[in-house]
Amino acid sequence: MTAPIAAASHPRPTGRLGRMLRTPMGAVGFTLLAVVLIAGLGAHWLAPADPLRVNMTMTTVFQPPSAAHPFGTDNLGRDVFSRVIHGIGLSLGVAAAGVLAGVSAGVLTGALAGMLGGLFERIAMRLMDALLAFPLLVLAIAISVALGRGPLGVLFAVAFVNLPIFARLARGQTLRIMAMPYMTAAEVMGCSFGRRLFRHVLPNLVNPVVVQASVALSFAVLIEAGLSFLGMGLQPPQPALGLMIAEAKAYIALAPHLVLFPSLALVLIVVSFNLIGDALAEAGDIRRHSR
Repeated sequence: MTAPIAAASHPRPTGRLGRMLRTPMGAVGFTLLAVVLIAGLGAHWLAPADPLRVNMTMTTVFQPPSAAHPFGTDNLGRDVFSRVIHGIGLSLGVAAAGVLAGVSAGVLTGALAGMLGGLFERIAMRLMDALLAFPLLVLAIAISVALGRGPLGVLFAVAFVNLPIFARLARGQTLRIMAMPYMTAAEVMGCSFGRRLFRHVLPNLVNPVVVQASVALSFAVLIEAGLSFLGMGLQPPQPALGLMIAEAKAYIALAPHLVLFPSLALVLIVVSFNLIGDALAEAGDIRRHSR
């Protein structure tokens, strides 16, 4: 009679999202991410002014933060708050699209390499090693220059930077999955290659890939900002965060708010994704939560 009572006295573990929200990192990360998403996705409705509208009068340029302009105005009289929240949306959109492309190609390449082995694995992994041999920012700059300035070049740069990272992650996890008894049983029972790939391998890659993707998103935002800062990403008059910082550096002594608020927006985005990544990794440790 004691066994059922003992079993009932231990609450069933909640889902990963519940465990994440109960940790300080998860709660803070999701709160910050909610602020970022609301600002970026709702910029069209939240922005008090057109982010591209120029008003170069003596009373509108370089205004400090005020009730009319919460983040002040820039050298062309544009509302900085409107430009920052539109810039958040641009950064998130380009970074998310690039990471999604890199994740899709990298996971598929790594899973196929782990399942097929042989010549395909050797060629694919050596190509991934060649990409990883370059410093990631240098690789992103080279790809952006080769493909041309603009959002498409940044998207491909982010995708290529993430491709080898997710390919190696997927290959390592696939090799572990292939050694499991149920994979041997599936092969003996005559399951096709595609069924084993899509039914058994790829679903088991979701957890580690999601954790790595949350970290990759924060780095992708920094890549987009870095390329825009160097003039190789989004181009004027687009309100990209990195571009705003580059344009404002000449006026940092006169109007420091022009650098401060875009930089704080970048910090907010990066910190939120990193905290969520750490919380995801902690929530995925089932052994810790089953004690």
